[in-house]
Amino acid sequence: MRAGLTVGEFSRVTHLSAKTLRHYHDVGLLEPADVDPATGYRYYSLDQVPPAQVIRRLRGLDMPVADVKAVLAAEAVADRNKLISAHLDRLETKLVEARAAVDDLRDLLRRAPGGPVIEHRSVPAQPAIGIRAVIDRADVLSWWQGALGELNGVIGAQHLRRTGPSGGLFDSDLYEHERGEAVVFVPVEAGLRPVGRVTAFVVPPAELAIAVHPGPLNDIDLTYGDLGTYAARHEIGVEGPLREYYLRDPIETSAEAEWRTEVGWPIFRSDAT
Repeated sequence: MRAGLTVGEFSRVTHLSAKTLRHYHDVGLLEPADVDPATGYRYYSLDQVPPAQVIRRLRGLDMPVADVKAVLAAEAVADRNKLISAHLDRLETKLVEARAAVDDLRDLLRRAPGGPVIEHRSVPAQPAIGIRAVIDRADVLSWWQGALGELNGVIGAQHLRRTGPSGGLFDSDLYEHERGEAVVFVPVEAGLRPVGRVTAFVVPPAELAIAVHPGPLNDIDLTYGDLGTYAARHEIGVEGPLREYYLRDPIETSAEAEWRTEVGWPIFRSDAT
């Protein structure tokens, strides 16, 4: 009497290759119904066809093996659906991110040659309030938004007078080593009462090559690329933190397309007076 379906037969029934079935056996996802102790041949039962079909579809959606096991082990339909829905939500998020990446690439390919207008500017020291931290590059955007909101909250609460656009200083280590110091600041007149992370800060003077980056910050690397290329080509780049001035930021509008950011690259100016 046969012990069940052979690997080849079960493979044809389920459209799972012998290699895949062997892997699922090794990781404990779909173990054979019987293994011949003498030959090591594996056999599967017809009752294993439905779970194999479920596994094939879930793995086809890139669900991790551990999560597939949890789905198969769940006794209540509601529990299974909850696990599957959570994975589908993650897939939707990845899809949105992939679409954004595709749009960014298309914009890059359509980008007009020549790049933005670049100007040289001497920036004097400027009293400000700021928040300083050592952060991971992956956290820059969320940290920046939180710091900007906190600074503006203090300005409103203490009735401080702004004297210029908000800005940021970003150490080169953030880009080279993916962790470094960042400062978000808002120029104000004196009078701050330090609170929480917010302290008095003096924005250092600098000689900068500056270009305006329009719109969202997810592709601001293009403007940095233009400035870095310009500085290297003219052999005027110097060490120092990269600088941004937020002419129109999330505090003013939630419409990212309306944001305007000046990006400053530190340079040596032989014509500075």
